[in-house]
Amino acid sequence: MRILVTGGVGFIGSHVCEALLERGDDVLVIDNVNGFYDIDNKLGNLKLLNDKARLNTTRSFNFLLTDITDKAKVGEAFDRGVDAVIHLAGMAGVRASVDDPLLYERVNVQGTLNLLEECRKRGIGRFIAASSSSVYGRNSKPPFREDEPADRPSSPYAATKRSLELHCATYSELFGINCSCLRFFSVYGPRGRPDMAVWKFTEGILTKPPVVINGDGSIRRDLTYVGDVAQGVLAALDKAPRHEIFNLGRGQPTSMNELLAIVEKATGRKAEVEHRPAKDEDIPLTFADISKARAMLGYEPKVTLEEGVRRFVEWYTQR
Repeated sequence: MRILVTGGVGFIGSHVCEALLERGDDVLVIDNVNGFYDIDNKLGNLKLLNDKARLNTTRSFNFLLTDITDKAKVGEAFDRGVDAVIHLAGMAGVRASVDDPLLYERVNVQGTLNLLEECRKRGIGRFIAASSSSVYGRNSKPPFREDEPADRPSSPYAATKRSLELHCATYSELFGINCSCLRFFSVYGPRGRPDMAVWKFTEGILTKPPVVINGDGSIRRDLTYVGDVAQGVLAALDKAPRHEIFNLGRGQPTSMNELLAIVEKATGRKAEVEHRPAKDEDIPLTFADISKARAMLGYEPKVTLEEGVRRFVEWYTQR
């Protein structure tokens, strides 16, 4: 099977592509390698995937420098032959979306529609899309279930991800595309994003003190190891339900103060901490109910937070 992966040289995307190549799928990546964070990280991921593909000469890996908002270029990518789509590309970051909501709308919504349209025209029946725990907002009752209304997003980023889900539901209903929307919960791990807490805490301890915590550190996040998430993505691809939303989290929220203690233990150093005012767009809790993903996908997160942080710190110090 030939899988088109958007955002395939990003953090989660590179792990998903690596897993696909390891099990023997052909992979076509489109990614614009934008500068949301250091592009050298993404170029390193691209080299890793090229090297991985060379070890399995029976399978192909191809990369196209393409923006999902460019409808013509997206069509050219599909011309190469696609059996299924894993859509991970998009503008990430709750706080940055407040400053530039139009960019987030264009990439996360229009870009998704460009992909869905190509699937519709070409009869491609499997579409897996990355959503976010951010869609739950402040008013959802923990643990967050997929049948929550999710109708009061707390940021433009969250609003665009909820819109993505609704467009997927529409294309599933009208055109029979099997769409699964995966709500990721604070994914971390090797090759992670520098704006995420595990990276920032590690960096603040080892190379660029202090560690900055917004608020008093009581905010809790359902931190989920990237390898577990990648397996959840592949399970959604293989099961291909008609249209479903799945939480991919760990189901165990951790406060920022607790996380910092875990990072301190993994690095063997004590942090110098600077507290700053809490951000209005930061919701106080994310907490995934993963019973649906367990039942329908066989999803089962295996990596503890302590082990995942240890793996990240090892990668960070050796990169």
